[in-house]
Amino acid sequence: MRITTTVNGTEHEVDDVWAGESLLYVLRERLGLPGSKNACEQGECGSCTVYLDGEPVCSCLVAAGQAIGREVTTVEGLAEGDRLHPVQVAFVEAGAVQCGFCTPGLVVAAHDLLARVPVPSDLEIREALAGNLCRCTGYEKILDAVRLAAQRQAQA
Repeated sequence: MRITTTVNGTEHEVDDVWAGESLLYVLRERLGLPGSKNACEQGECGSCTVYLDGEPVCSCLVAAGQAIGREVTTVEGLAEGDRLHPVQVAFVEAGAVQCGFCTPGLVVAAHDLLARVPVPSDLEIREALAGNLCRCTGYEKILDAVRLAAQRQAQA
């Protein structure tokens, strides 16, 4: 099947997509967008989180055909050209990036939280990131990154 979808503001046509192919596979392997990571393939870890029509989803659980005619935004799409989004910058500056496997999903989840709650409490941050698993950082640096991004966005 052929799917036509808009990814990070650009319309793409992808041919020969099989019925069971995930949106994650299409993004990574067919469109060359490796930001979203393939970790659990069960929607449990959050590493593959992207926006689908403005809502965060685990792209490993979304059939590619479900993206036909819809808008997808990946972690790459949060940046403006070579200029990283403030959430991405905060993750780097706070040392919240170690192996980097969970980072794309955490960045998208943090971005979504800050769009809804500009100055979140620690409880709100923890709840928003609860669907994302990290094996390296111990989460404190990740929380610091979200706090830093919130602080900077509040000052802007």
